[in-house]
Amino acid sequence: MTQDRLWNRNYCKVMAANFTLFFAFYVLTPLLPLYLSEHFGATKDVIGLVLSGYTITALVVRPFSGYVVDTFPRKTVLMVCFSAFAIFFAGYLAASSLLLFTIVRTLHGGPFGALTVANSTVAIDVLPSSRRTEGIGYYGLSNNLAMAIAPTVGIFIYKLTDSFELLFWLALAVACAGWLTDATVKTKQPTSNRQKDDCNAKNKPQTLSWDRFFLLRGWLLGINMVAFGFSFGVLSNYLAIYGKEVMGITGGTGTYFMLCSVGLILSRLQGGKALRQGRLTFNAGSGMVISLVGYTLFILMPTLNQLSLVSYQWSIIIGYYGSALLIGLGNGHMWPAFQNMTISVASNSQRGTANSTILVSWDLGMGLGILLGGVISELLGYSAAFWTVVLVNGSGVALFFMATKQFFLKRNQNPTVF
Repeated sequence: MTQDRLWNRNYCKVMAANFTLFFAFYVLTPLLPLYLSEHFGATKDVIGLVLSGYTITALVVRPFSGYVVDTFPRKTVLMVCFSAFAIFFAGYLAASSLLLFTIVRTLHGGPFGALTVANSTVAIDVLPSSRRTEGIGYYGLSNNLAMAIAPTVGIFIYKLTDSFELLFWLALAVACAGWLTDATVKTKQPTSNRQKDDCNAKNKPQTLSWDRFFLLRGWLLGINMVAFGFSFGVLSNYLAIYGKEVMGITGGTGTYFMLCSVGLILSRLQGGKALRQGRLTFNAGSGMVISLVGYTLFILMPTLNQLSLVSYQWSIIIGYYGSALLIGLGNGHMWPAFQNMTISVASNSQRGTANSTILVSWDLGMGLGILLGGVISELLGYSAAFWTVVLVNGSGVALFFMATKQFFLKRNQNPTVF
């Protein structure tokens, strides 16, 4: 029975390390636009260009990361990537100009992209196969919780100290703690199925193909994830400025992300049973619809307030804070379901590639969201940028129900999920 235990020691360590790496990243995310604007005088479109460099680099590196993780010892790859990821936070402290900051920020995306692939693949390896679907769901919750909690902590510290330097030191310290946690993980020996895959691979000519870098069997799942990454990219990077300039909310960003985390926790309570039963398409579909409602309320209520159709108080309560709860709840359903679906269409020897594929897709969406969000905001204003979010997110929902769901069911190699 012990081999079927979900919360084994190594899984808990990898999950905790995953939380730290995303915490270190997201503790800075909502405040970097303010940092670039206040310290370097960057305009909205320049801010978008600078911040998108990180995601673009992660996007370029991740397909190769999947190949490396599937080819070389995963623990070694994991520790090297985590070391580089932590060290780059010191570069923010040393960057004295916008150019230097841009270079450091852009290069930092490389180890981040490789690290997320390596860490998630090691998590799958240390999970018992009978609990893998459920385990991946909880693992995804660790990044989602970090996405929700870290901005709240960062904004609170900044309001308290008015110091970006302290936040950079905090991110560095948290990343180092994650490295120490992963250093104690003991990776399991390959399972019998994995050994068969590896033996078959050794008996075949080692040729490189696109499927070693991007899971071609899951291409439509990846395209669908781009739409959802785009939406969160705009929201997470421009929320603080939008709240301050458009809605007049100066201290609500931390509360927003805290409510997001509450939604994520509720998603585990509400959707945990369906995930354990393998109902991935149900979780994915319900999650994306809930998120779409949240994004729509976020921009609709302030628009109605500007047209004097609702009061300012209701636009804040429902549109701003209510949307946070819904977006957190929706993403908590959607993300682990999509990760499980991508892994389910891949062979055991392509776990790293499957993980990199879903993360590459999310990164591509995030990068486009950050870049185009800045450009649209500069040309048409933040309201137009967030209406674009609703349009893109709605297109992603339509694509899932019209094509992606059947695409997954036809290629699914895991009979226990559907």
